[in-house]
Amino acid sequence: MVPKTHPRYKSLLNREKVVEAFDKGILAKAGLTAHGRGESFDYLIGEKTTTEALHSIKVASAVLLLAENPVISINGNTIALSKHDIVELSEELNGKIEVNLFYRTKEREENIKKAFEEDKEIYNKIKNKKIKLLGLDPATTNKQIKNLDSLRGKVSEEGIYSADVVLVPLEDGDRTEALVNMGKTVICIDLNPLSRTARKSTITIVDELTRCIPLLTKYVKEYKQKDKKELENIVKNYDNNQNLKSILNYISNRLKNMEI
Repeated sequence: MVPKTHPRYKSLLNREKVVEAFDKGILAKAGLTAHGRGESFDYLIGEKTTTEALHSIKVASAVLLLAENPVISINGNTIALSKHDIVELSEELNGKIEVNLFYRTKEREENIKKAFEEDKEIYNKIKNKKIKLLGLDPATTNKQIKNLDSLRGKVSEEGIYSADVVLVPLEDGDRTEALVNMGKTVICIDLNPLSRTARKSTITIVDELTRCIPLLTKYVKEYKQKDKKELENIVKNYDNNQNLKSILNYISNRLKNMEI
């Protein structure tokens, strides 16, 4: 048990959640490595949401509201860290969440399904069709993303395959590139601004998942009061490459000015 008085309580709590998800068969072993890699980049940005990240969050919120069929793609890490926050965000959109796994096994699919169904609050939302949990039924997960040979290429027609905007939390470079090549707008949340995911996405949010998702939900709720023209103005002139350069400059300057 991590004491709340620990100076890095939230980070250590997230580590515990990831380990627990691995023990329950929700998270693949490689997901532990991915979490550690992301955490190292969070140190570099100061473990806070930067101005650049907040700008991307606002743009992403507007894009999600302008979308006709937005879909939130989730994997084991996302489920471990932000299951409830993801559900809340999806409710503010069209309720579509799709499980998409690189290390996909029948057992892992069952464990993920169980994790959602055993949560009474979430299960009631699925039952009442407030949210749709896609990607776990082989009968409906039968569409193939072009030029993506891994198991991540198998997607739901109702979800990722027909989506115009896909929110991809956490690193997922090959699929991000394939989805963009299909003409989709891809919003990624990736603490590594150097990753292929970050560089290939339409909008990159360089921020930690559990900080980012609640902010996305906040701005989606707020921007629902705006008309289409106002939302388009928020998105207008956004330059993802420039945003990534700004983040790298921020990290560089922070390290230069850091006192040891």
